[in-house]
Amino acid sequence: MHRYVAVLLAMYAVAGMAASDTIRCGSKIIKTGMTTADVLKYCGEPSRREVEEHAVHSGNRVTGTTQLNRWIYDRGSAGKPIVFEFDQDKLLSIKRLAK
Repeated sequence: MHRYVAVLLAMYAVAGMAASDTIRCGSKIIKTGMTTADVLKYCGEPSRREVEEHAVHSGNRVTGTTQLNRWIYDRGSAGKPIVFEFDQDKLLSIKRLAK
């Protein structure tokens, strides 16, 4: 029994992030598919921003690059930090980080 509980706890710790399709910023619901302008309007400036460049492929050839933008909102004692991931201007995912 103890081994089973330990395995479950380890799996939970490794996951670290919980994905969601929606989250609330004030009185507004933020959902995947929204634009960066919408998120800024309802949630304000993020605590920090990260950008990753990714190659775009066509078959075996690299035809360009795209950017994955990650906006992190530290919510202090109000809750777990939130991460919004955007491809170009479109919100792809919403994740809650483990503290």
